[in-house]
Amino acid sequence: MKPIAVNKSASFEYFIEDKYEAGIVLEGSEVKSLRAGKASLGESFCEIRGGEIYLKNMHIAVYDKSGAFSTRDSRKDRKLLLHKQEISKIVGKVNEKGYTLVPLKIYFKDALIKAEVALCRGKHTYDKKRTMMERDVKRAVDRQIKETFR
Repeated sequence: MKPIAVNKSASFEYFIEDKYEAGIVLEGSEVKSLRAGKASLGESFCEIRGGEIYLKNMHIAVYDKSGAFSTRDSRKDRKLLLHKQEISKIVGKVNEKGYTLVPLKIYFKDALIKAEVALCRGKHTYDKKRTMMERDVKRAVDRQIKETFR
């Protein structure tokens, strides 16, 4: 499993409840661009329309050697492929208060390109501060351990 793009801010902004693996509907030039590692999940999010889930605002760079056959929109909506039971479960949770669907990473699984999406609840400011304090404490402890065993 080789990662292509990772949404680093997702674990800081949200409490991750459930994770799902989904396929993505892509064009050939988009696949070649992903193989070159030219993708970003920075401001991307998922939207549910008509019983289908779409990945919005994910940037895949335009493949320069594709010529006239490529679409020139690098941030178009891309359909995610999930089972109907998973989609109905996600729709039920998203309709509850505070839940959202966030893409975590895009990766290769054998020859296929998959997206890991997660059902998340938003964090409050005090939760984010607690996360930063825990990370700082862990970093300090690791530094102390490393110095003592030198």
